[in-house]
Amino acid sequence: MRKISLVMLLLLFCMAVSAGGYDTAKRDSILSVITGAHMPKKKVSILKYGAKGDGKKDCLPAFKKAMAQSKKNGGLHIVVPAGTYYLQGPIHFESNTCLELSEGAILRFSPDPQFYLPMVKTSWEGTFLQNYSPFIYGYGLHDISIIGKGTIDGNASTTFATWRKKQKPAQQLSRNMNHKETPVPERNFGEGSWLRPQLIQFFGCTNITLADFFVTNSPFWCIHLLKSENIICRSLRYDAKLVNNDGIDPEMSRNILVEDVSFNNGDDNVAIKSGRDNDGWAAASPSENIIIRRCRFKGLHAVVIGSEMSAGVRNVFVEDCTYAGYCKRGIFVKTNPNRGGFVEGLYVRNCEFGEVEDLFYVTSMYAGEGMDDTHFSVVINIFVDGLRCDKARIGGIILQGTEAKPISDVVFRNVDIKEVKNALSMDNTEGVIFSGCHLGGKAGVPTQVTAKDKIFN
Repeated sequence: MRKISLVMLLLLFCMAVSAGGYDTAKRDSILSVITGAHMPKKKVSILKYGAKGDGKKDCLPAFKKAMAQSKKNGGLHIVVPAGTYYLQGPIHFESNTCLELSEGAILRFSPDPQFYLPMVKTSWEGTFLQNYSPFIYGYGLHDISIIGKGTIDGNASTTFATWRKKQKPAQQLSRNMNHKETPVPERNFGEGSWLRPQLIQFFGCTNITLADFFVTNSPFWCIHLLKSENIICRSLRYDAKLVNNDGIDPEMSRNILVEDVSFNNGDDNVAIKSGRDNDGWAAASPSENIIIRRCRFKGLHAVVIGSEMSAGVRNVFVEDCTYAGYCKRGIFVKTNPNRGGFVEGLYVRNCEFGEVEDLFYVTSMYAGEGMDDTHFSVVINIFVDGLRCDKARIGGIILQGTEAKPISDVVFRNVDIKEVKNALSMDNTEGVIFSGCHLGGKAGVPTQVTAKDKIFN
């Protein structure tokens, strides 16, 4: 009987270790289904449609003609040669279209808001509505790509970047409409609302490849992947430091690979979201199966989950990443009892940072909001193996659950923080395991008692 009990205990121990391990098999399974876009073979220069790269002529008519031709022909690979192409309005994509920005090619958008009307179906901070068109936009498409070493310049510093101080009334109205479940066709914003459009947004699209280009001066979030799937973001480069210039925002999207990206953003580098409050719960479309690897982080936060995550987030892998400069926080999970939803399966392996404010921060009490609400978020199954930091000015590892829903099943292995003010802070947690962690430097051999200890006085 004792022998059987010991065997059972051993089996349970093995199962617990397995459950808390780095799920390589799941990661590889996700990678196997991510292909990105199928690229059309037929190439044509944008110059054929009347574009001129002098930085003066409005090239939007040329891009409209090229997209119309792509739709008519069932696909087109549009090549933009070196030069500066001025656009008085948004580029609306068609399926089976590749836009290749040659090295030295610059798409520079007009900063005049009137050119981004009429409104389109979009989402703003997790709420579905109609607003100004994103500068590059696609809705309900498949097999779309933007590639090449050229530049996308939102040119938004003089107009859109100044709008944040004016957005509060419309922002609150959108949230009220969300909570009241106002029909989406009645949620019309646009002119006079001061809600900034995204630079690039693909909404309800499948098979997307974004590779190699440089992003700067975005009016709001840089790349917003909304209710889309099978996406590759590879070797992108950023210098986007206007207000709320998130790098990549997957929202209600799945099967995404972000790799070899050099971030330098005025906000989050990668911010994973899944809708806000009622809209998120109704959509029930989690963001899931997201792999972030070999990236260089610089900006506000490196990898964020939330705060709009009401439909849930699962299976996020962050691997072999480093830093290119300062980040306020390394890994940041943020939700509160207004949001609901879940975060399930966050895996971090072999990542390093220089100086941060907080290295690894998980909170179910973000901004102190909703503490009298009952939409508690479930945060479960976090595994970290190999996380290094030179200096955390405030917090090393912070876990803040709620009494109703403690953060549970968390494993930290091989975490090394050389210098930290507050190494560890945990509230409302269950099943947290540490192994091989040094928070504030590695301890040496204990000293022997001496007269300095003053115990002989």
